Amino acid sequence: MLSTSTYRSGWRDAELDQFRDLAQTFLHKEVAPHHERWAKQQQVDRELWRKAGEVGLLCLSMPEEYGGGGGTFAHEAVLLEEQARAVDSAWGQAVHSGIVAPYVLNYGAEEQKRRWLPRLASGEYVGAIAMTEPGTGSDLQAIATRAVRQGGEYVLNGAKTFITNGGQADLVIVAAKTDPGQGAQGLSLFVVETADLPGFRRGRLLDKVGLKGQDTAELFFDDVRVPAANLLGPAEGQGFVQLMQQLPQERLIIAITAIAGAERTIELTLEYVKERTAFGKPIMNFQNTRFTLAELATKAAVTRTFVDSCIERHLVAQLDVATAAMAKWWSTQIACEIIDECVQLFGGYGYMNEYPIARMYADARVSKIFGGTNEIMKELISRFL
Repeated sequence: MLSTSTYRSGWRDAELDQFRDLAQTFLHKEVAPHHERWAKQQQVDRELWRKAGEVGLLCLSMPEEYGGGGGTFAHEAVLLEEQARAVDSAWGQAVHSGIVAPYVLNYGAEEQKRRWLPRLASGEYVGAIAMTEPGTGSDLQAIATRAVRQGGEYVLNGAKTFITNGGQADLVIVAAKTDPGQGAQGLSLFVVETADLPGFRRGRLLDKVGLKGQDTAELFFDDVRVPAANLLGPAEGQGFVQLMQQLPQERLIIAITAIAGAERTIELTLEYVKERTAFGKPIMNFQNTRFTLAELATKAAVTRTFVDSCIERHLVAQLDVATAAMAKWWSTQIACEIIDECVQLFGGYGYMNEYPIARMYADARVSKIFGGTNEIMKELISRFL
């Protein structure tokens, strides 16, 4: 079967293989033993971020001059794959390192980069990005949060929801309207440092169907004042373009996690059907089991090849909006189908939370929603046809 253990993706090399060993060791020691506890407390331990920073697992693709790992997106991809293989959906490092940090790097002024990136890389700061609102999902142009300039400050008012890392975040990139009359052109991004910030309030940690250990929160901004220097970019009104430029990487991150999770699901299912017996023989001996797994392995192989191609394109800055959208919707759709079929092969045990596949089943479903729903992905693709 095509998997990360037997198949070498074209973008991998010996250095990345060594890094994969580091990622596996860290996840085995610092993450895997805590799944149940984190699910109960609805977030990882804050100390995990500091430990990850100490061993160099945060902001892997950020330049060393800003405290980052000095690597490429390939390093981020390796960590994402290993996190999925460890069946961990609690640690929001993908948002922190793969989404928040690149906004600061790509749009921040030099002073901003030197101020915030080292803190993100060390784990001193936990990063989040606040786009979604209670009445606004994929339609970013409908964002209602306002940012009004008053002298040397902006005053923010609004509410955000479904914010990954929101409960622990020290740094939040907030999408807000600076000119509501300009539609998408009136959107701007602001960096908000949350410590002891008047008017900033965290709501409840949200009780989700899956991703139980992932910190997902509501955030409220009531006359929150941030320095005008915290605007990302040289001028107001650039937020929508900035979001559109960064969303392909976010969607590729989702695709990588989806295919790696699907591959791991097949591996776990193969182990189970070879050991579990029914009517006096292993379940693997039944033709239905073999045919089902043959189909799933093929779907995973095809999807892996496509996602690898997208990674290779992204590494040379050639991943376009439509292809990233294809990768996101296709990989998450296929992953959900694969995991559903594997649960069926596990029978009743596949529905028990003591088995990793039950967690994977619940965790996977939201992948067709976040990062832009799969329906939005199809709409984006159609515009380029």
